Amino acid sequence: MFRNLIFDWSGTLVDDLGPVIEATNAVLGRYDCPPLDREGFRRRFRLPYREFYLEVLPHVPLEELESHFRPAFDAAVTPVTVLPHAREKLEWCAALGIRTFVLTSMDTLAFERQMDDFGLRELFEATYSGVLDKREVIHRILETHGLDPAETAFVGDMTHDVETARHGGVASIAVLTGYNHPEVLARVRPDLTVPDLGVLRELLDRRHRAASRPIPTVGALIHDDAGRVLMIRTHKWSDRWGIPGGKIRRGEASTDALRREVREETALEIDDIRFVMVQDSIDSPEFMRPEHFILLNYLARSRGGGVRLNDEAEEFLWLEPAAAMNLDLNQPTRVLLEECLHRHLLPHADT
Repeated sequence: MFRNLIFDWSGTLVDDLGPVIEATNAVLGRYDCPPLDREGFRRRFRLPYREFYLEVLPHVPLEELESHFRPAFDAAVTPVTVLPHAREKLEWCAALGIRTFVLTSMDTLAFERQMDDFGLRELFEATYSGVLDKREVIHRILETHGLDPAETAFVGDMTHDVETARHGGVASIAVLTGYNHPEVLARVRPDLTVPDLGVLRELLDRRHRAASRPIPTVGALIHDDAGRVLMIRTHKWSDRWGIPGGKIRRGEASTDALRREVREETALEIDDIRFVMVQDSIDSPEFMRPEHFILLNYLARSRGGGVRLNDEAEEFLWLEPAAAMNLDLNQPTRVLLEECLHRHLLPHADT
């Protein structure tokens, strides 16, 4: 489920293709170049637009072309409209708390005017306009707003948008409502292609409903032969102490998932795996975000070797269970440890 969506503007949220074709043909006509019809324009136009003009008018400075384009765009008779489903898509994002942004090459003054004319300004957390090459800005947006690339997608209608998403390490979603012909978009292989934003909303809504279901996870209280237990401290649980574990992958048996997660997080191999209990963790204030986890809790023995933490944890301790109870434990770990002590499951445990 994407928590952050960066939108292109022209051809993605608003339909200004008609005026742009009019203005482009006005520019071409000044230099005795033949006009482009809609089909030809969608197959030839590309961003950064300086590359397009280098192809069709290679000897004319970009500043001169822009001085002709802007008044021609303002004088165009074809109206600019909000694309079907765009407003509903943005309102859907707002209702679900999905953060939304705009990254567009459109002239800033024209863009700001359109945002206000269409009443869309309040639906975006931040906007970036007048950007000739979006690849130069995508990383700054991610860093400035603390966006996780794995939870972010760039939605656009052009090959440059797909290339920008790839450059930023985020997912690319192509819509077929804008400037590039579907065959042109297909060549750059977007991660997802939809005919319009209505279909995208339906698709993401289904994913959101699926993502809102409880997430099955595994975790183990790991002990050594002396009965000491391993505790790790992680920022994911508000820097409290807990146990290694994580999500079960599709098609993966729970004990296989447990071995994998323990290996990834601690470099330990485990055996003597015993199921202890199941817990629900529903929107725990201790976890870094609201989630509903089904926690399958196990007890396991370390087969020896040193602990090497990955980047999910800050530090670890081997200590007696009674001493572990004195740590600032996350609540599910405290419940599991108490259960193991109550049932005398730990070897040489001090009860």
